[in-house]
Amino acid sequence: MNKGEQARITPAVVASDLTVSDLRAALAAGWADFKACPAFGLFFAAIYVIAGMFIYFALFVRGEIAWLVPAAAGFPLLAPFVAVGLYEVSRRREAALPMSWRAVLGALRGRGDEQILSMGVILFVGFGFWIMVAHGIFAIFLAESGIGSESMELFRTGAGMMMLLVGSIAGALMALAFYAITVVSLPMLVDRQVDFITAIIASLATVRSNKSVLLIWAAMIAVALFVAMIPLFLGLLIVLPVLGHATWHLYRRSVGEVDG
Repeated sequence: MNKGEQARITPAVVASDLTVSDLRAALAAGWADFKACPAFGLFFAAIYVIAGMFIYFALFVRGEIAWLVPAAAGFPLLAPFVAVGLYEVSRRREAALPMSWRAVLGALRGRGDEQILSMGVILFVGFGFWIMVAHGIFAIFLAESGIGSESMELFRTGAGMMMLLVGSIAGALMALAFYAITVVSLPMLVDRQVDFITAIIASLATVRSNKSVLLIWAAMIAVALFVAMIPLFLGLLIVLPVLGHATWHLYRRSVGEVDG
C-alpha cells in the first residue's frame, strides 16, 4: 500500500460536543479571513451573484414565473461548491502558506483525483432534480388556480399560497439533506486526500452527533442567504464569503484524525 492510499483511508474522529459558542467563533474567524483576503471572497461571491442575476432576469423577462421561483429557492444548493475556493483561502491562511490566485483556483480541481468534481456533479444533479420537483408542485397548483404561469397574481390566491407552503417544505427537506452531506465533506476534500464517499460519511456523522447545533447553523445559513439575495443577490458579496470561511473553521473544530 503506498503513502497516498494510506492517507486516503485514514479514519476521522468526529466531535460530538459542538456548542453555539463554536458557531460564534467560526463566524468571527470567517469574518477575519474575509477581511484579510477580501479579493478572493469577492471574486467567488461575484460569480454566484452574476449567475443569480442572469437567471433572474432571463426568466423574469421571459415571464417564466413557474421556473423563476424554484430556481431562486434552489439556487443556494450550489453555494457549498462555490465556497471550495474560500475553504482553500482559509486553509492556506491557517497554515501560513503563501496566497496566490493559482493556488486558490487550483483547489477547484481538487487533489487530482476528481473527488471534488464528483461532489460538484452530485450538487448540480440535485439542483436539477429540485427544479423538476418544484416545477411539478407549481404545475399541480397552477392547474387549480386557473391563472397563467406568467402572472404574479398566482401567489395571492389560495392555491398559490398552498403551493408556496408545500414547495417550501419540500425545498427545506432537500436543502437539509444537501447541507448534511456537504457541511463537512467539501472542506474535508480540500483539506485531505480522501474519497468523496468517506467525506460524506464524516459529514453525516458530524451532523448526527451535533444535531441541535448544526441545525442552528443550517438555519443561520438559510436566513442569511435568503436576506442577502433580496437586493438583487448583492448581499451575497459579503455573506457568502464570510459563511464559506466560517464553515471551514467549523469543519476544523468538528473533525480530527486518528493518531498514527
